[in-house]
Amino acid sequence: MQPDLLPGHLAASVLHNLRQVSPLVHCMTNDVVQSFTANVLLAIGAAPAMVIEPEEAAQFSPIACALLINIGTLTSERSVAMLAAIHAANQSSTPWVLDPVAVGGLDFRTQFARTILELKPAAIRGNASEIMALAGETGGGRGVDSTEEALCALPAALKLAQMTGAIVAVTGEEDYVTDGENAWSVAGGGALMTRVVGTGCALSAVVAACCSLPGSRLDNVASACQFMKCAGEQAIAASRGPGSFIPAFLDALYALNAEALI
Repeated sequence: MQPDLLPGHLAASVLHNLRQVSPLVHCMTNDVVQSFTANVLLAIGAAPAMVIEPEEAAQFSPIACALLINIGTLTSERSVAMLAAIHAANQSSTPWVLDPVAVGGLDFRTQFARTILELKPAAIRGNASEIMALAGETGGGRGVDSTEEALCALPAALKLAQMTGAIVAVTGEEDYVTDGENAWSVAGGGALMTRVVGTGCALSAVVAACCSLPGSRLDNVASACQFMKCAGEQAIAASRGPGSFIPAFLDALYALNAEALI
């Protein structure tokens, strides 16, 4: 199966909706990427909040438009807060997104991720190894790095989407996004995006923002991938290396428009 490329006019429409709504995203994300994730959300037109105390997390999730659960720096205490936030989000019909960082390679996070899969995420965004591990098809990658190509994980993504009812995005050199029956591919970006910390984690936050929007959730999640790919491509062209890439990337997200996406 080779999915069709996401049409640019769909991504442009989702970008317009995102900037009209400016969704507030409750980011329970890893310590390494909090600042970058917040800046990415602000640049694209959304709003970030980082609330991790269990009592406050449960209180805040219903206020937010979407919740991100990123298990990159998972601890026992943080898992309690994440569960509280997820339950509160489900009670208020707030969509939540799982980023299963390094699942399959480490036992504690793998068990936690499989437990919360039963709590019905709106979307799951991971690399090929993470998605294959969640679907029960492999042991996982090398930490946060995938040891598989994204296309190899498409059957696992289809299976995982069917198992959970979530939109599943498997990201890599080319991204694949599926609802278990239909799928889009998203091209663009470049290798320099893998030489800075946090582009994948920040993408998951943008996915969460887009999950809160009206319309097709499949199209919305694929569009989030397209925003990051397109901005990444522009930033690579304007930068000399990782140090200059990050400000160029934020500038490209801020200036992203329908013309660039189409």
